[in-house]
Amino acid sequence: MTTTPAKDTTPAKDTAPTTAALALGDDALVLSHRLGEWAGHAPVLEEEVALANIALDLLGQARVLLSMAGDEDELAYLREERAFRNLQLVEQPNGDFAHTIVRQLYFSTYQYLLHTELAAGDGPFAPLAAKAVKEVAYHRDHAEQWTLRLGDGTDESHTRMQRAVDALWRYTGEMFQPVEGLDADWTGLETAWLERIGEILRRATLTVPEGPRTGAWTAGAGRQGLHTEPFGRMLAEMQHLHRSHPGATW
Repeated sequence: MTTTPAKDTTPAKDTAPTTAALALGDDALVLSHRLGEWAGHAPVLEEEVALANIALDLLGQARVLLSMAGDEDELAYLREERAFRNLQLVEQPNGDFAHTIVRQLYFSTYQYLLHTELAAGDGPFAPLAAKAVKEVAYHRDHAEQWTLRLGDGTDESHTRMQRAVDALWRYTGEMFQPVEGLDADWTGLETAWLERIGEILRRATLTVPEGPRTGAWTAGAGRQGLHTEPFGRMLAEMQHLHRSHPGATW
């Protein structure tokens, strides 16, 4: 193993596409790591494989997006917490299996709608979105099927799902705050998301939360580099090896 001086982690160019690439790339990177934490801990072997595959899909998306902004490894492993632009939703701890499924349902439904719209355009993210939307369709369907199964299952699974639905609701409004560099109909996306999520939750015999999704006291600052307490611990774990051997090559 040899070492070289660490590189500058500043994004290559401070442009609107770079801002958007960091936002989407960080979403995928952080959620990929969270899902990877289930390795060895999933409730059944089949889910061990399913969650790992979803994590790998997201990691692949993150690599492409971060490469559009600079050096993917440097951006992933050497940036400080305040430099990450991911949604606060994706950094939330896994909790129990119900919590993980609801987080995935909220995010993958949003991601599917966004990538579908981006793929239909001619912007710099259209090629990535056209490929990613096929992966995300599976992520969304996987989360939806588990939501229906657990929500309309036993009393215990229903209670746990409703608890997760309520706990994560406050983080969903941030998904539809405009991102510089992304030409999207954010109001239309939010309307479609609410309709789809509402339909799924009702089919699962779960109650759609009535609490606020945006506002001064609710979540919504991840895009500005403000993160929740669990993110710092997750980031330290994710970056530990790379920071322990700066500039290392194998």
